[in-house]
Amino acid sequence: MAVCTSWCIPVAKPHLTLREVALFGMLGALTFGAKVAMSALPNIEPVSLMVMLFATVFGWKCLYPIYLYVAMEVMLYGINLWNINYLYVWLILALCALAVRQVKSPWLWALLSGAFGMAFGFLCCPVYIAIGGASYALRWWLAGIVYDIPHAVGNFVIALLLFTPLRKLLTTLYARMQ
Repeated sequence: MAVCTSWCIPVAKPHLTLREVALFGMLGALTFGAKVAMSALPNIEPVSLMVMLFATVFGWKCLYPIYLYVAMEVMLYGINLWNINYLYVWLILALCALAVRQVKSPWLWALLSGAFGMAFGFLCCPVYIAIGGASYALRWWLAGIVYDIPHAVGNFVIALLLFTPLRKLLTTLYARMQ
């Protein structure tokens, strides 16, 4: 039976089951562990892939593993400006993935992930505008484009190779849990 939220968006099950709590905890930790394991590679990470997978398979419940991942980042690395960015940049990617979640083409997912990687520095600019003004944010963004390029390429390749098989696997496993 569907429940109407405060925005009147029908939600099948607004609460988390114990299995979902365990699953989302494991997926948030897996995302964090995979990023740490790949940290030797410059700006190449699996987090974008995982965020898109979570959004397409879990819908709005994707926020649980995403923000668990963000919390683990804060616990390990402490509080800094990039933590503020993480509070909204992963949400932006999740919203984009939710908007096109019915699309099956691995090329769309690779393009979305690559575009997100290229836009990552730009998406972080609001925080830098707040602390140093628009010119500071612009200089910071332009200086960081050299880091956004490998981020975009890495995201594109990872999503192209892994999104479709991991989406099928996660969808199957999640359906068996229900």
